[in-house]
Amino acid sequence: MSSEPTSQSDPETTPEEYRQRALLMADLGRYDEAAADIAAGLAAAPADAGLLTTLARLHVAAGQPVDALAAADRAVAVAPRMIEPLVVRAMALTDERRFGEAAQVAGEILTRWPEEAFAQRTGAALLSESRNGQAALNAAWNGVRLAPRDAEAHLVLAVVAARLRLFDLAQRGYTEALDLDPAIGDAQRDVGLVRLERRRWAQALETLADEATLAPAETEQPTVEPVDVTPPVGPVLDRSAVTVAALRQAVLFGANGVMIAAVLSAVMTLSSAGVARMWAGMIGVVLLAGLVVWLTRQVRPEPLGTVLRRARTTAPRLVLAVYAAVLAPALLVLYAVIGGLAPLVAAMVLAAVAELMVLTQRA
Repeated sequence: MSSEPTSQSDPETTPEEYRQRALLMADLGRYDEAAADIAAGLAAAPADAGLLTTLARLHVAAGQPVDALAAADRAVAVAPRMIEPLVVRAMALTDERRFGEAAQVAGEILTRWPEEAFAQRTGAALLSESRNGQAALNAAWNGVRLAPRDAEAHLVLAVVAARLRLFDLAQRGYTEALDLDPAIGDAQRDVGLVRLERRRWAQALETLADEATLAPAETEQPTVEPVDVTPPVGPVLDRSAVTVAALRQAVLFGANGVMIAAVLSAVMTLSSAGVARMWAGMIGVVLLAGLVVWLTRQVRPEPLGTVLRRARTTAPRLVLAVYAAVLAPALLVLYAVIGGLAPLVAAMVLAAVAELMVLTQRA
């Protein structure tokens, strides 16, 4: 369910004005008010790539990767040729621990913008978060080559090198970054969104400080007072369509799996009833656990029970199909325990009914 903006959207206010106001609120650590401004802007311009990208960055900064990924996906769909949505999408995927997908996005950034300094240094840092190696180090060096006076390029080189345990190189990179911009030393305590990437790389380097001293003792670093952050209380984007799609997909996966397992078990009884029961029970447990785990992951950060209770009022037939799809593999387990064809037939019928309810439901 989307959060309510604190004010009605003003038709005379442009999406960029909403975005700038949100950035100002974020600089003050008031992420909740920033989210309300973005929500108001999206009410007037739901396909504005700048607002969607800023919303994704806000959720990344607030530690809400699921909501960040939802916003980033929409931003990429609206503006597939822009680099910023891809950058924040890779961040959200990494924070969701979907490292393979994050590495693919980082690789795409490096490939599509080989001569753009921001793309090379950011792609290198993102790649090193998900799959560090020589490719990330090469890209970091390329970022320094393209922008040798950019402090963030040297910061990224330091982070990538430190993750590879090349601590001498990391020391030199961090020293150069501080020489070019002493504010790098306190970047990890910034709360705004404009320099989200810089803060992320600085925080990453800070976590590696226990293994090597990366900050020169003689360098005076500015001190920044910590700012209290008030995160968004809920998702700005309405994720009901995503939730419904996840429930439908779970029913189809579960029902098809049960029907295939039941048919194979019935055939296997011709040669060995014991083997058929054991196999059916194993598949039933796998399907039951897999459905619950997959659905729980898809609807995060909300609990699965909360999502199902809300869906009862908007899509009661779909919820019944979900319950049927979960009960069907449990009947396979029952067949494994007590034998007989009744549980096996009941599992097939229940799975077929669940799939039919989904396929005949209007989208």
